[in-house]
Amino acid sequence: MIRRYVNPGGRKFQNSLNSTIYVDKSNLIIKTNELIDTEDRYICISRPRRFGKTMAANMLAAYYGRGHDTNALFEKLAISKHPTYEEHLNKHDVIMVNMQAFLNKTNSVEEMLQKLQSKITKELQKVYPEIEFDDDSDFTDIMFETYAASEKPFIILIDEWDCLFREYKDDVESQKKYTKFLGLWLKDQEYVGFAYMTGILPIKKYGSHSALNMFDELSMTTPYQFLDYYGFTDSEIEKLSNEYNMDFDEIKKWYNGYFVDRGQPIYNPRSVNSCLSKKEFDNYWTKTETYEALKDYIKLNLDGLRDKIVQMISGYDTKVNPNKFTNDMTTFNSADDVLTLLIHLGYLTYNFEKKTVRIPNEEVKREFINSIEDLDGWKKIVDAIQKSQKLLQAIWNKEADFVAESVQKVHEQNTSILKYNDENSLSCSLSLALYSAAEYYTIIRELPTGKGYADLVFIPRKKHQDKPAMVVELKWNEKAEGAIAQIKKKNYPSALEEYQDSLLLVGINYDKKEKIYDCVIESIS
Repeated sequence: MIRRYVNPGGRKFQNSLNSTIYVDKSNLIIKTNELIDTEDRYICISRPRRFGKTMAANMLAAYYGRGHDTNALFEKLAISKHPTYEEHLNKHDVIMVNMQAFLNKTNSVEEMLQKLQSKITKELQKVYPEIEFDDDSDFTDIMFETYAASEKPFIILIDEWDCLFREYKDDVESQKKYTKFLGLWLKDQEYVGFAYMTGILPIKKYGSHSALNMFDELSMTTPYQFLDYYGFTDSEIEKLSNEYNMDFDEIKKWYNGYFVDRGQPIYNPRSVNSCLSKKEFDNYWTKTETYEALKDYIKLNLDGLRDKIVQMISGYDTKVNPNKFTNDMTTFNSADDVLTLLIHLGYLTYNFEKKTVRIPNEEVKREFINSIEDLDGWKKIVDAIQKSQKLLQAIWNKEADFVAESVQKVHEQNTSILKYNDENSLSCSLSLALYSAAEYYTIIRELPTGKGYADLVFIPRKKHQDKPAMVVELKWNEKAEGAIAQIKKKNYPSALEEYQDSLLLVGINYDKKEKIYDCVIESIS
């Protein structure tokens, strides 16, 4: 019998398996099997939209649920080879609910929760007609009585758990009623064998305690235990790129970038699937939501937020403290709060070890550019980006005076942002002025070389091997010729031996006192 909420079967997961592109994430079940009937049986996974959360929940429902033989769905997947595979296959009563679906059908949190309890209760009565529930039984009583009769704890799967916090942003009372219900339903209940929630936002906490503090939270700022199961990995992308005859480096440029500094890099699955099926590189994930949403957060400009966004558009990380974020979409007391929300929404990625944040890839960077193009106060930044192709061409043509003048103009126009005499401002100015270089190059900052580090190295992408590699050395209060001499002295070109026939050495110096730039460009060929 087909049911919607209690043991819904494997139909939805079958649809995923039938898809043209399916990447096997079934080893997630190894991790969840380890948690059943333990003190660690409460897991909340928060990831951006379209990162595979619902597919994973459908897979767990298909695997655990009683009343359906789903072995055929899993027998060719990785999980089937694991010793625990048969131990839990189709052995549990599963309750699976999508909170967004209930919210869309109701007009208040009270109505939503009443409808949810009523629907689940009716299906439990159909599954266990022999159980006579007391007339005064509440929802937790019904759950317990069912568990007592079956002698199997429930696997409870809640998808889009945080939808109420996203759509009832300002309704604190409704939010509290909702979390109180979830706490009463799940917390310390012996009928819960495993509870698994997915959403975009981490769990909202009120005061010093939370009704849901039993959950281990695996979010975009603390993701590592289940890192590989949401999004595609390097090895998976390499395999797919070969299968679909697509450029692996270009896929990496466009859609890689999440969790790049701890564990392996993760790619946006929605974007990759769309790219491979359409054979085109484009902004796919960002098209699932208007850029107006991102623009609204950028406009807040709290506590130097604008400066930090310019840094990230220029290709640099910026420091962030995600620990003060209140896990909602309305409370912003600092730039850190806005940046942390953008991490959870998928517009930024977080480096746990360095405590920094950055724009993950080309797809999302273009969304930032779309967002600032018509915002007040951003015209000069947009102007520098739009003129960056002309500056890049000038470097290729070895037009040193034009390069110096262009970088100086970018710096002068953005002194309030780039802190004119700060040591990082030259590098940030140059990176902003050379925004379009990312189209042709992999850009490496402080590349290890023969006897030191090169400030900026531009390595041509596979599809742009006709362009010269470039080594850029930056100096303060010296001479551009000295920067060129340092490149040669430190044997920088040796790190780029395969480009020895087409390599540009670019020396740029900034005179702090006169506030002027000079530039020298030499070729090695």
